[in-house]
Amino acid sequence: MTVDYLHIETAPAAAPVGTPVRKILVIDDSALIREAAKIALGTIGGWRTVVASCGEEGIERAMAERFDAILLDVEMPGMDGISVAKRLHATPATSTPPIVLLTAHEQIEDSARMRGVSIAGVIVKPFDVSDLARQVATLLRWPA
Repeated sequence: MTVDYLHIETAPAAAPVGTPVRKILVIDDSALIREAAKIALGTIGGWRTVVASCGEEGIERAMAERFDAILLDVEMPGMDGISVAKRLHATPATSTPPIVLLTAHEQIEDSARMRGVSIAGVIVKPFDVSDLARQVATLLRWPA
């Protein structure tokens, strides 16, 4: 099986002088969600946003670059988000960025599948594009 990867990066909005530009990895199989996240986090939030369309690609990107946080879809074909999170946490090179789950299921944190998975929070889809960067910053306790 051949997997084609598309690397899409957003140019961050102008950040105030002295403010570090955060780098976010978004792993989601939905092109619409990836595009919305790029707009929300890159254009509105001012963060550098890199996207991956599947778990395998997300792990490869996380191993190749350092990210400040990872937004991760729970329901994906192939390797689901919980499996991706477990692999990221088990690998020293990818174990430190906090993971925020993107899901359509509001009760995912209580799920038995989540046992042993460390996450910084959950954002329920569909999310408000104009508010996603604020939600992420709040969950990760980043200054606005």
